[in-house]
Amino acid sequence: MRIIQVNKFNYLRGGAEKYFLSVTDELLRRGHDVAVFSMHHPKNLPSVWDKYFISRVSFNEGGLLNKIIGFGRTLYSFEAKRKFTALVKDFKPDIIHLHNIYHHISPSILNVARQYKIPVVMHLHDYKLICPNYQLYSHNQVCYDCAAPNYFKCLTKKCFKDSYLASFLVALEMFWHHKVLKIYEKNIKFYIAPSNFMKQTCVRFGVEAKLITVLYNFINITPKLSTSLDDYLLCFGRLSSEKGIDVLLRALAQLDRKFILKIAGTGPDEKRLKQLTKDLNLDQQVEFLGHLSGDDIATIVARARAIIIPSVWLENMPFSLLESLALGKTVIASNIGGLAELITDGVNGFSFVANDSQALAKKLVALDQADLIKIGQAATQSVKDLMIDQHLDQLLKIYERSRS
Repeated sequence: MRIIQVNKFNYLRGGAEKYFLSVTDELLRRGHDVAVFSMHHPKNLPSVWDKYFISRVSFNEGGLLNKIIGFGRTLYSFEAKRKFTALVKDFKPDIIHLHNIYHHISPSILNVARQYKIPVVMHLHDYKLICPNYQLYSHNQVCYDCAAPNYFKCLTKKCFKDSYLASFLVALEMFWHHKVLKIYEKNIKFYIAPSNFMKQTCVRFGVEAKLITVLYNFINITPKLSTSLDDYLLCFGRLSSEKGIDVLLRALAQLDRKFILKIAGTGPDEKRLKQLTKDLNLDQQVEFLGHLSGDDIATIVARARAIIIPSVWLENMPFSLLESLALGKTVIASNIGGLAELITDGVNGFSFVANDSQALAKKLVALDQADLIKIGQAATQSVKDLMIDQHLDQLLKIYERSRS
């Protein structure tokens, strides 16, 4: 099969890129012909397809002119349409698989797919299809205000970057694409949701259920039980408010038991979280490790006594959860979004009420009485059917169905 994989970044940046890059490699390994369409970026991996890539635009760098150009591309990119047309004509794909195209590429390329009668499937890595700020999370709480849909609620609440201007622009983007052009509605054959929660939420916002297929994210590590554990808890990922790390710190502060917590990652909340650690007198218990990757993060995950995922936003299906379970880790996670679909409380991990530090504190206490080996065995079993080979089998069936 001839497939174009589309994502705005062609380097490992987050979960969407991890999926996009891994699936591309696996499809090539299986003998499929795969082209990539993306944006130029200094961190990009080498690609034989980069002559088709669009010019780089950054919304966080440069002056006013760069931002104006960037917003114009957000609404409709003629450059993306032109270069994607060239790729389609040269490569002649059987199917197009979209990942994250918002802002930098824009859905303008969907008109090309329709012109050449090529079916398109779109992966819902986040909530951007239905939410202007892509998180369904605003001012420290879950938000469904645009479900009507009424995208300009984003403006009145300053949902994006706490800015009226930025919020107006992303609300206008949603209105233009969904209400005026109806570009997704006209051009997407199927959506792929990595969790049942994602599917149910999109249906709540008006997407037809029959258009959405649930396909959990994969693991590409062999499930195995790690029995050599150090006595520390680990929380890793982006340090931002929606990750709920402050909830974890407040839970630790309630306990007489002096758990050691390691926090790996960086982000906009780092300074605030370090100050909160001092304010709660947790300096001797909490260690901030900064950004870790590759073997460094793999080693520290493997040796952790438990992995804590205290998110307060509606997590989709994070790789951090899947890979922790695959390693037989005891995961303590908020019962929110897709997290609740894989964790059975007390069986293959622990689940607690999101944003409730007391509830989390009780689960931390339960660690000392729990049979972590038994929980670890159940954890590996819970993801044994999510190996990347099985995932690709299902993905290819979705491709074939979209062509019929």
